[in-house]
Amino acid sequence: MKIVDLSVTLRDDIPSDPPGFIPEIEYVDHKQGAKQMVQSFPGLSSDDLPGGEGWSLEKVKMSTHAGTHIDAPYHYRSVTDDGKRMATIDEVPLEWFHGPGVKLDFRHFEDGRIVTPDDIEKELQRINHTLAPGDIVLVNTSAGAKYGQKDYLNSGCGMGREATLSLTERGVRLVGTDAWSWDAPFSVTARRFETEKDPAIIWEGHYSGSKIPYCQIEKLANLEQLPSTGFYVMAFPVKVERASAGWARPVAILHAEREIKDEVVNGKNTIS
Repeated sequence: MKIVDLSVTLRDDIPSDPPGFIPEIEYVDHKQGAKQMVQSFPGLSSDDLPGGEGWSLEKVKMSTHAGTHIDAPYHYRSVTDDGKRMATIDEVPLEWFHGPGVKLDFRHFEDGRIVTPDDIEKELQRINHTLAPGDIVLVNTSAGAKYGQKDYLNSGCGMGREATLSLTERGVRLVGTDAWSWDAPFSVTARRFETEKDPAIIWEGHYSGSKIPYCQIEKLANLEQLPSTGFYVMAFPVKVERASAGWARPVAILHAEREIKDEVVNGKNTIS
């Protein structure tokens, strides 16, 4: 089987997020690690260590929405439309985080385009796929090729409220995008709001989660390497207590959707 890494590399030297939200990484090399190590063992000298080297490590300061991550329903609202508490990332069922993958190719849409249910239906017809409960829908936008560049945050189409509901109403509980946000770039929405003065256009895809809770992966990578269907997605978030999101390293396993599904259903463990 072929495994495709769907995550971006966490870096502190690219405009991956708005100012104030870019990760900060402090690197401790082996020489610095040796100094730390000798403090733990009285009488030890760095000269006693192999090559005079100790451990290396990194100290990272970032939000739970840095890098490739999965948003929990709690990120969108504290409660559902009918008053039920929204789940944080450590409470979402693990079953949501794996399943057959479906890729919607919207790279041809202009930046800021709001995807509609009709756009989704046309793409599903093109790839000859009928959505089923448990499918994981990944949206390939023009932003994927611009990660790390100055215009990344302003790139890609956004999933509108009705488009999102057209997926979740059919039992889709995990979606993903290679753009910075599931919604349209904020810069585009801000220009629209300045003219239209309609608050309903702000974060409309996200807010649909208060009607039907779902999770979404943001800042995916390598979606252009995937076929439209016929692959299996595994995307488990880090279990951060009471958090609105968790970092993840999703993968797509090609040519193995049926085999993996059989393994999960039948309780076998022969995948290697």
